[in-house]
Amino acid sequence: MVRVMAEDVFKALADPTRRRILDELAERNGQTLFEICARLVTKHGLSLSRQAISQHLAVLESAGLVVARRQGRYKFHDLNTGPLEHIVTRWLTPEAPESSP
Repeated sequence: MVRVMAEDVFKALADPTRRRILDELAERNGQTLFEICARLVTKHGLSLSRQAISQHLAVLESAGLVVARRQGRYKFHDLNTGPLEHIVTRWLTPEAPESSP
């Protein structure tokens, strides 16, 4: 199992194109590269190459925010919120009260 570091998640989220890709996957999970490219063009006016989007997806995958799965000859991309949940609970979960000696 690969451990994802918070730094990787923040790096992945720093780019607005990658945040838009995550927005699109949150709206509709399980998209192919072609579908993601088409949605970025039609909804956001981003006309990046498929190679550029693929590189953005690779950064998101290495941060654990996107999981790719193959089905036949297609590769589908799914949003994984686990790394985000870990970061949120790190600072927003109330700590247990300290016990007195």
